[in-house]
Amino acid sequence: MHPSRRRFLQGMGLLAGTGALRAFGAPMHMAMPTAKGSGLCKHAVADQTSVPRLLDPSRLTPFVDTLPRPEVLHPKAGTALRIAMRESEQRLHRDLPPTRLWTYGDSMPGPTIEARSGVPVRVEWSNRLPLKHFLPIDHHVCGAEPDKPEVRGVVHVHGARVPAADDGYPTDWMVPGQSRAQTYPNRQDAATLWYHDHTMGIERLNLYAGLFGMYLLRDVHELSLGLPSGDFEWPLVLTDRLLTEDGQLYYPTSGISDAPWVPEVFGNAMLVNGALMPRLDVQARRYRFRVLNAANGRFFRLSLRGQRPFLQIGSDQGLLASPVQQTSLFLAPGERADLVVDFASMDGTAIELMNDALPLMQFKVAAGKVSDSSRVPSTLRDVPRMAETSATQTRVLTIDEYADCVSTPMLMLLDGKHWHEPVSEKPRLGSTEIWSLVNLTEDTHPIHLHLVRFQILDRRPFDVDEYLESKTIRYTGPAQPPPAHEAGWKDTAQVYPGMVTRYIITFEGYAGRYVWHCHLLEHASNEMMRPFEVVA
Repeated sequence: MHPSRRRFLQGMGLLAGTGALRAFGAPMHMAMPTAKGSGLCKHAVADQTSVPRLLDPSRLTPFVDTLPRPEVLHPKAGTALRIAMRESEQRLHRDLPPTRLWTYGDSMPGPTIEARSGVPVRVEWSNRLPLKHFLPIDHHVCGAEPDKPEVRGVVHVHGARVPAADDGYPTDWMVPGQSRAQTYPNRQDAATLWYHDHTMGIERLNLYAGLFGMYLLRDVHELSLGLPSGDFEWPLVLTDRLLTEDGQLYYPTSGISDAPWVPEVFGNAMLVNGALMPRLDVQARRYRFRVLNAANGRFFRLSLRGQRPFLQIGSDQGLLASPVQQTSLFLAPGERADLVVDFASMDGTAIELMNDALPLMQFKVAAGKVSDSSRVPSTLRDVPRMAETSATQTRVLTIDEYADCVSTPMLMLLDGKHWHEPVSEKPRLGSTEIWSLVNLTEDTHPIHLHLVRFQILDRRPFDVDEYLESKTIRYTGPAQPPPAHEAGWKDTAQVYPGMVTRYIITFEGYAGRYVWHCHLLEHASNEMMRPFEVVA
């Protein structure tokens, strides 16, 4: 922790011994207490005032670049895929110079891995990155201390059920010049997964630099449904960035030279598959879109201009029970949505995919009708709801943020515990548990568990102030079941402020140590991430 942060928290009596800051601190939405007899609030003062001139994306001509399609890798039995992390350049818009990036392979996003359920895939990941990071490391953040190498990498396939040794544990990083083979058994249903860096302390920087890609898992049942496929199925990977006027990445800082961490990062340049305001030329027929929010902190509120309807057929862990008609969709970092858009009635027109009031990309629909043999069945698959009575244990876990005297977020914790404290969640292999996530903050946190899939039982408002005073949950309204598009299998879900969100989880697959964390990457880096251990 930065010395100035420590001084203030010690002055408030909130640090004990090794610096473990527990539930005695004030969550973000509460005013920090004033300690009797304490001096002036002492917190770090910005000593960096210069910010480069940033690009105004609205000055760029929209829809002049075609939507990039990442390379697709089809693994072959007995042969490992070889994917390198390397520095590369990519033109994000026709009128910008190439942008310096760190990527898997040669592009952002990296290549899409297409795998089959039940067929293992082995990937040899190699770190060929430079020895020095080009984004600002905060050496006071857990896992990024000065004694750690600046450049490190470890790959996590988000949503995959894998042995612990292959999951991409945050401290299992490798430095430039090293490589590691990881095996993905793929013993799970078809789903829209993705892979990304998960390095302790610098994951937020590595993803911002471009280290992410899609991992599509297919199975016989999904392939039998007749959904749009081939040229009529596209990944849409959504990110946001701040760019300098010469098209280079800018990662914002606190202005404090030796403590640059910031609590959230939002860019004004919205990218789809690594392109600014691209265009996809489509025919007047159905298309399937695998949508991923790979942003550090931005939530996307997606719609088609004019609120035209579309179908959602899947979420994080595969198909829903039946299609859900939507006119908008709110997608948190780490979440995925499987969508079908029918352009049949729009031939000869153009329609934009929007984020709130801003266009992300354009679909240009060719004139004339075409034949379309694809379909979207009214029943997609069986998704039985898990019964609360199947759970053998319920855990009540808090989501906490701590602020300084001017309400600047300084620390984020899960259940008031730091990363390095002993593992407190030890579910048994094969057991079912309910995790009640008590959000004491003013933020919505997308909480992700490795290894498992889960269902959302409900969300229910409660009195936050009473909980802080007495550690008693007093509900202030009825429980709200998940809407239809969230009623399928999930691995990341939005935990709303001032509400208790309940996950029901069966810990199946493998014993070992995994992690759960907020997928707002600046939060996970400081320290809204905890290990859990599945015991046999």
